[in-house]
Amino acid sequence: MTAQFSFTATCPKGLENLLADELRTLGAEVEREQPAAVRFNSDLAMAYRICLWSRLANRVLLNLGLARVADAEALYQAVVDIPWEEHISPTGVLWVQFSGTNREIRNSQFGGQKAKDAIVDRLRSATGARPDVDKRDPDLTAMLRLHRDSLEIAIDLCGDSLHRRGYRTHIGAAPLKENLAAALLMRAGWPQIAGQGGALLDPMCGSGTFLVEGALMAADVAPGIMREGFAFERWLNHQNDLWLPLREEALQRRADGLARTLPEIRGYDADAKVLFAAESNIARAGLEKHVRVSCRPVAAFKAPSHREVQPGLVITNPPYGERLGEQEALRETYAELGRQLKQEFGGWKAAVFTGNPELCHSMALRSHKQYKLFNGSIPSQLLLFDIHQQSEGEQGGEQHGGKPRAQLSEEAQMVANRLQKNLRTTGKWAQKSGISCYRLYDADLPEYSAAIDIYRSLEGQTYAHIQEYRAPASISEEKARRRLSDLVRATREVLDLSARHVSIKERRRHSHKESGSQYQKRNETNARRESNAEFWVDEYGAQLEINLWDYLDTGLFLDHRPVRQYLRQITNGKKLLNLFCYTATATVQAALGGCPESTSVDLSKTYQAWAQRNFRQNRLDPYRHQLVEADCLQWLQAAQQNRRGHYDVIFLDPPTFSNSAKMQGVLDIQRDHVDLIRQCMALLRPGGTLLFSNNLRSFKMDENLLDEFAVENLSSRLLDKDFQRNPKIHNVWEIQAK
Repeated sequence: MTAQFSFTATCPKGLENLLADELRTLGAEVEREQPAAVRFNSDLAMAYRICLWSRLANRVLLNLGLARVADAEALYQAVVDIPWEEHISPTGVLWVQFSGTNREIRNSQFGGQKAKDAIVDRLRSATGARPDVDKRDPDLTAMLRLHRDSLEIAIDLCGDSLHRRGYRTHIGAAPLKENLAAALLMRAGWPQIAGQGGALLDPMCGSGTFLVEGALMAADVAPGIMREGFAFERWLNHQNDLWLPLREEALQRRADGLARTLPEIRGYDADAKVLFAAESNIARAGLEKHVRVSCRPVAAFKAPSHREVQPGLVITNPPYGERLGEQEALRETYAELGRQLKQEFGGWKAAVFTGNPELCHSMALRSHKQYKLFNGSIPSQLLLFDIHQQSEGEQGGEQHGGKPRAQLSEEAQMVANRLQKNLRTTGKWAQKSGISCYRLYDADLPEYSAAIDIYRSLEGQTYAHIQEYRAPASISEEKARRRLSDLVRATREVLDLSARHVSIKERRRHSHKESGSQYQKRNETNARRESNAEFWVDEYGAQLEINLWDYLDTGLFLDHRPVRQYLRQITNGKKLLNLFCYTATATVQAALGGCPESTSVDLSKTYQAWAQRNFRQNRLDPYRHQLVEADCLQWLQAAQQNRRGHYDVIFLDPPTFSNSAKMQGVLDIQRDHVDLIRQCMALLRPGGTLLFSNNLRSFKMDENLLDEFAVENLSSRLLDKDFQRNPKIHNVWEIQAK
């Protein structure tokens, strides 16, 4: 009678029952399912077959023992009792993987060390020699798992994880493991569809994992046949006479399968670089004659037109985005996928695997089956659809830019109504006033706490810049996120904008210069990712560069629009100093209004370069309008020696607080404004004007300055209609010598 052994096949969490069915199909006797694993009994030949043919398992472990372990000494004794000399040569290479803890063994690294000592001591006692210990290319890997006081002892028959088939050397940004891809294909019914000649298509194929795994199934190719080897081939009890016939059988089945005509298997992706990876992986799997990929966006996704293509399965793992800005951009991708499926794939089946099932609502399709799974550590879902060709009436909703208009929730519709109202008032005011960039909404509805700014480019494109105010602690993160999502959908609907024209940022309700953070480039990928993030707008004849995506601020403080206009009026024929100049938009306005000479100072290299681009675009003479990269505080102190009485107008617009690493000190505008103003006043010519602005809502002008200088508060005067809901957004004073 052939000897029977106990084995454990491990798998991704959520695939246990599918793996159990696969093991039964291969001929194993399944004992039980457990989290991320299935225990089974079989002979050694069957274990070899499972290593070679399982499309779902990560590893196949040969179970050596199960022991009760209360402490470190019991752990050592349980491991040393195993006859390790029967499994590894004393001159071989050993590696020990240990997981789990209990009340006495509180560190898995300690448990692994104790187990390694036990194995080495056993081998030294039995043979007089000890193996080397190295995780790189070991001859035997001992796998130990401690759960409470129960210790499972096994050896790994596979070596590298079975999901690494050997064909995928190029991967995309978010690769799907091969065995998970195979599981999703099984759940979607691909083996049955392939058997009936149905096609397999992936509209966002990435590096092609679905395509390759689907083709391997259709061609009856063993997933392990491309591997360089298995760990059991260096195991002392390995039986080559059992292994070689299994390998030869698999090679013959592969040859026979690839000689047949396979169903149509195609992949598409909008990223040509990703398709290069897919083509490389397909070729390495030996499937280049059977699997094709081409560059095509989702909007152009259609079924192959030649007649022999049978309706089959569309399966894809679209991106799902970690941030709201990315997710809102992806809603349109999911919606486009839904439209194409309904219009082009009547009679097909579809499967979408995503870590953000909420995005699938944008597809406007109803799934008939959902499976909860994990993509690595990310909770995910596989949604299955039966596609039927929808008539024009079934598609529902009004047409919106040639596409079906999404239905807004009741809450989002409430926001949309407010935006429509604001467009009829503020929007018409801006249009009549020749203003292309303005604030449309500023927390008008308290529960939807955000600001929405509109930017219209020189080319006539409209963009929305949504800045979320931080929700109070009483509002859960989920609720705040849902409200922001409603706000974004309403904005896109009312303004008829694609996701690529909407920028979304989370920020506290504070000034545009409250900290140095506006100088830091944002690392995240936001909604719009086109060839360039910048565009140009017009403000009273000045052309100014805008970037809604890469930084906290956009390059143009909209609340200072009337301040810039006032500066333009009072600097005609006069010399200007602009301190903390940011992107120097105020200097541009002054120069276009007749300012013959200016100096603009800021510490940021980023914004100095931005200011240079603004100057070049508006043809400002760089010799007459100088940009100085310097700490304004230090520059002011130095200017007391050589620039007293030098300027006609000074614009001082410091941040509320700054502790930039480049600065020598810390700026606190409430504390430091007296010194700043006095130093600026010393640089003015007789009759000169200092325009001082800041955005600290609680700011109070020092009374000594009111006695020392002629000070006029222009805050309410220099506030346009679009910011009158928020009158404390900035403070502006005109200061002159008495």
